[in-house]
Amino acid sequence: MDTKDVDVIGLETPFQGYFRIDRYKLRHRLHEGGMGGEISREIFERGHAACALLYDPDLDLLVMVEQFRAGAYAAAKSPWYTDDSSPWLIEIIAGIIEDGEEPEDVVRREALEEAGCTVQEIEPICHYLVTPGGSSESVYSFCGRVDASNAGGVHGLDEEGEDIRVFTATPEEAFAMLADGRIHNSMTIISMYWFKENHARLRELWKRT
Repeated sequence: MDTKDVDVIGLETPFQGYFRIDRYKLRHRLHEGGMGGEISREIFERGHAACALLYDPDLDLLVMVEQFRAGAYAAAKSPWYTDDSSPWLIEIIAGIIEDGEEPEDVVRREALEEAGCTVQEIEPICHYLVTPGGSSESVYSFCGRVDASNAGGVHGLDEEGEDIRVFTATPEEAFAMLADGRIHNSMTIISMYWFKENHARLRELWKRT
């Protein structure tokens, strides 16, 4: 990005807690030329994350997780959700990228912590911005090869307040959850649509028998 395209007039941090909010005052280049007027925007600084859809090509099973999400609980109070909406979401494993970590390191760590699985091979899916209108967060998405023969139970770190149910699903079962709306978070939806297109190729590439 050309630094001349954005003129940052002021930057402050009005809130610092579990997450951080920064307030920018800036001007940016206009499509028709010149600079626009000053605007003020609050940006949610959550860090950057990595996630992985865990797949066992020999058993042809996906390892999924289900956990409570405070954001989903808050969203369910809006008029856009029905009374039976649940803040327990079906997801794939994920974690925040800490200083000094690579995204691949994060998914290998989180696969063990959240699902009790060791990632044997890994394939990148994509890197995308989650909510660019109000947050700097981006996600690195992967598919990881695992042994799902013993996958299950409840995992997560007590000190992080995690209570994560692990379960396996056939690709067909997961695609049905995607189609009927039981999977409704972007991280999992993006990875599942990629997997739907790459399932056969990936199984042939990774399976042992």
